Amino acid sequence: MILLVHENAERVIRILQNEEEIATVGKDLNSEIIRLAKKYPEELILWCEEAFENRLNLSALGEIFHQDLIMCSFPIKNQYLPERLGYVDQWPFVNPDYKVTYPTWRMSTDIGGVKGKTLLVFESVVRINNDLGYNLNSIAKLGQQNGLFCYSEPRLLLDQHKEEKLNITAGFTELFRFVWQHYKWQWVFILIFCLWRYESKLPLGSFIMCFFNARYFGKNFQLLTGEVISGKNKDQENNSVDVVIPTLGRPEHLKQVLNDLKAQSHLPKRVIVVEQNPDPDSSSELKDLQENYPFEIVHHFIHFAGACNARNLALNEVTSAWVFFADDDIRIPPGLLKESLAELKRLGVDCLNINCKQPGQKTIFHKIKQWGSFGAGTCLVNSRYAGNTRFSAVFENGYGEDVDYGMQLRKKGCDIIYHPGLEFTHLKAPVGGFRNKEKKPWEKGSVEPKPSPTLMAYAKKYYSREQLLGFKVELFLRYYLKQEIKNPLTYIKTMRRRWQESEKWSKHLEENKRRPVNV
Repeated sequence: MILLVHENAERVIRILQNEEEIATVGKDLNSEIIRLAKKYPEELILWCEEAFENRLNLSALGEIFHQDLIMCSFPIKNQYLPERLGYVDQWPFVNPDYKVTYPTWRMSTDIGGVKGKTLLVFESVVRINNDLGYNLNSIAKLGQQNGLFCYSEPRLLLDQHKEEKLNITAGFTELFRFVWQHYKWQWVFILIFCLWRYESKLPLGSFIMCFFNARYFGKNFQLLTGEVISGKNKDQENNSVDVVIPTLGRPEHLKQVLNDLKAQSHLPKRVIVVEQNPDPDSSSELKDLQENYPFEIVHHFIHFAGACNARNLALNEVTSAWVFFADDDIRIPPGLLKESLAELKRLGVDCLNINCKQPGQKTIFHKIKQWGSFGAGTCLVNSRYAGNTRFSAVFENGYGEDVDYGMQLRKKGCDIIYHPGLEFTHLKAPVGGFRNKEKKPWEKGSVEPKPSPTLMAYAKKYYSREQLLGFKVELFLRYYLKQEIKNPLTYIKTMRRRWQESEKWSKHLEENKRRPVNV
């Protein structure tokens, strides 16, 4: 372990190897950190503000950096990029929960670390800039899209305490340059508009100067995620799996799923099927569940239609170490569960979002990486997290229950990792399913809400102020080209009414959650 102690992220104070001081070559932080990475590629390279050196939790480093493609930091007093970043980025990684290990590429110079050889992959980025805070955030932002696992990690500190209000060290110049270099070019225009509209600021100099910088957006870096071996779960022996399947009107498709599970090289322990039919006089369509399956089948039949309620009912029955959230119209290759469990162990993670494709669909994302969403029918999750997390009734019969569930997992310290190499097929059966085809109450009024009230409910729950405003501006601009009102003033007036209507209905949904139906 190499510890680089610095003063205000400006100059090197000292360097220690395994707590013994070693010689420094220069005082420039960025040159020194690259030199150290080259000299000690297999060592963990830590950076730490001098004032926080005695708070560094050395005993936790093995647990935190349990594999080579992890980059962590924690803002004790200083955060580099401002919350204004939310104007251009509404992904979960931008608004971290500092109380838990949370996936985020936002790095602080206060305290953090990364493996030397991993840092060297991004040497070309570091060489261009002499600002440590900018470089750390740039490495993490680019790295996350290329397979680097980036976190805010309170366990780096002995006391796990941060200042209530963080000091932001980047100004407008750094913010505009960062957005220009790491996002699609349109976002710098949205950023300056939001600053003018919501803060009465117009930093034209920073806006113009950003265009003179190279762009990194979409840049590929070769990180060997396939060679990673984590030490985190190496002693875990319990690989039992419970499968959760809500179903409605698809008995033949469900039977296919059960037969695919029957053919697994690693058999599930239990399959929990929640069959639903809102007709109170109906009876079960699943007559074949008493066949001889090599796993226990738990079958509930209820007269309430809703995937959120169905999955919650099934989660109450979970007893295994892992939960596989499945749909009733998928086809699963025989080795899926075995290979997924092996990858969970190899990567040292607690949730895999498996690559679920429709017939004939091609894979879009080809790298294992931290995922900003969650598939309610495509994920394998550690029951330590899934067992005490429930789907919100706010999203019942609408959309957004899966991303909300994913956010709940993240806020419990469970990262979600997308894996393109593990695949199964989603048939998208033309019959049955949970999405209510009837008009929603808000679709029957004179003003149709925009966005949908369930999406608004999600945004209100998880977005920062800046993220919500940026989302609003981007929605207004994007939707303008898809509708018929071409007078900009009339359009803005109409959209404001639709936005307010969405806010009203999202509040109504939150206040009138339907109680789950128990058996």
